[in-house]
Amino acid sequence: MDNEKLMSFVKKYTMIIVLVLVTAFFGWKTGGKLFLPQNVTNLIAQNAYVFVLATGMLLCILTGGNIDLSVGSVVCFVGAVGATLMQKNWNILAAVLMMLVIGLAIGVWQAFWIAYVRVPPFITTLSGMLIFRGLSNVVLNGMTVSVQNETFIKVFGGGANCYISDLFNGKDFNLTCMVAGIIACVIYVAIQIGNRTSRLKKGYEVGSFFGMLARIVVISAVILVFSYKLAQYKGIPTALVWVLIVVLVYGYITSKTTVGRYFYAVGGNEKATRLSGINTNKVYFLAYANMGFLAGLAGILTIARMTSAQPTYGQNYEMDAIGACFIGGASAYGGIGTVPGVIIGAVLMGVINLGMSIMGVDSNFQKVVKGAVLLAAVIFDVVTKKANKNN
Repeated sequence: MDNEKLMSFVKKYTMIIVLVLVTAFFGWKTGGKLFLPQNVTNLIAQNAYVFVLATGMLLCILTGGNIDLSVGSVVCFVGAVGATLMQKNWNILAAVLMMLVIGLAIGVWQAFWIAYVRVPPFITTLSGMLIFRGLSNVVLNGMTVSVQNETFIKVFGGGANCYISDLFNGKDFNLTCMVAGIIACVIYVAIQIGNRTSRLKKGYEVGSFFGMLARIVVISAVILVFSYKLAQYKGIPTALVWVLIVVLVYGYITSKTTVGRYFYAVGGNEKATRLSGINTNKVYFLAYANMGFLAGLAGILTIARMTSAQPTYGQNYEMDAIGACFIGGASAYGGIGTVPGVIIGAVLMGVINLGMSIMGVDSNFQKVVKGAVLLAAVIFDVVTKKANKNN
């Protein structure tokens, strides 16, 4: 029985265990440089687009293992339009709204063909990848357009001063960041206890109290250590705020709302879902329209961090997002995956990238490692499913 519990624990927390081991490995190989406050901050700033795109990609994958290959090109196109508008002295709010609207419009365009005409998502988004990459070059004329508006750069996380100001005026330690971490822990504990109490009142089965307590202690410790590291540098990057908004909103949608459960239902069995009265076409439409909207947001974050727009931006972004989803536990067949899992996958990819960069590993070999990790994650998913069927 103990072995069964151990195997169940390992299966449930496989990617967390892998993340801990990989982080420990690179911490050792880099002589602890991976854990320097500035590198922890860089991990967030450099991978903000991955967190945002992977969250949207999850909804596409849930519908049956479908993906969106166009997001990198959409990020580039949206960024190109936004930078051009700001160069023409557009109001910042108007430019940001235009970028989000363009991203959503592209998502709606592709969603229509996928959901209602039933053009395969692979073909539709592959076409989008080519179309919007070409349009990006047209808008930019093959040139780099700089983004110089300080307000835009600071709000969306680019540049050296893009951090939440310390309300307590700490000199070498951002007290606001640490207080935010403590508040986050308190909220998390309250939610966990509230959920357990609610389930007990309704007569639902719950896990052991000590299991919940251990989970609370570990996650709270991670939050506090992370907050402490950020506080030692400059505090909370504004890019992290946008990432948290996206993660919390979509985490709630996928786990607590009826619409969120529809994505899982379609991926589990589309025919049965349709026969139960759910409009599966609308589910597909929502998944890809939403992906376009989040690609627009990722475009904003990208040009803010780079302080410019270039025709080459966004290359391989779709692969990073897809990789984060599958590494984070999303099933290649659809119907399985969570936003927290995707975040774990994105962090793992970020740790691998940052660790190898600090070690001076050749960029080509970095791609080899990321490809191997992605393949291993999908193989694990397939093998696990076969084992469950045999049992």
